[in-house]
Amino acid sequence: MEPDAVRPFVEAVATAQLVTVGADGVPDATFLPVLWEGDRLVGHLARANAHWRRIVDGSPALAIVTGPDTYVSPSWYATKAEHGKVVPTWNYSVVHLRGRIVVHDDPEWVRALVTRLTDRHESSRDEPWAVTDAPADYIDKNLRPIVGVELLVESVEAKAKLSQNRSDEDRSGVARGLAADGVDPAGLVQE
Repeated sequence: MEPDAVRPFVEAVATAQLVTVGADGVPDATFLPVLWEGDRLVGHLARANAHWRRIVDGSPALAIVTGPDTYVSPSWYATKAEHGKVVPTWNYSVVHLRGRIVVHDDPEWVRALVTRLTDRHESSRDEPWAVTDAPADYIDKNLRPIVGVELLVESVEAKAKLSQNRSDEDRSGVARGLAADGVDPAGLVQE
């Protein structure tokens, strides 16, 4: 799938699980806020999180961006009444971004990233907060406990299982079943 086709999904989710393997072969995973800018995915994690110290610059990494997911009961399918040949499943959307990882333990790089992340998440507010709204020394103090990471994206793989293999009647049944369970079916059933 073309990266530009899944970019809106990644931008909407705006978080990822970053998975790397240290020099000792032990895997690490950290949930972090992200921005996908051109051919790189950038984010930050806590300095207190040992994960960033175990990253070998330039080593392979995987960022997993997950959308909504849910259990699908076979009792929701119209075809259950017809022939009973139905089983439970799970609907989901996910994007895997693979590439080489670089750590940025540079206050100005991290400040620029935090500013872009803040601007992105505040832009839709009537009165958006900006990093410059807080005293500079306070921002400096709050930047020290975080470290930046940059994934140089080499491949993008998107997967979505949204009952697209089912009939229109079965998909309608899934949407009704989810709604009855109090789950918004938007994004969980292919229309």
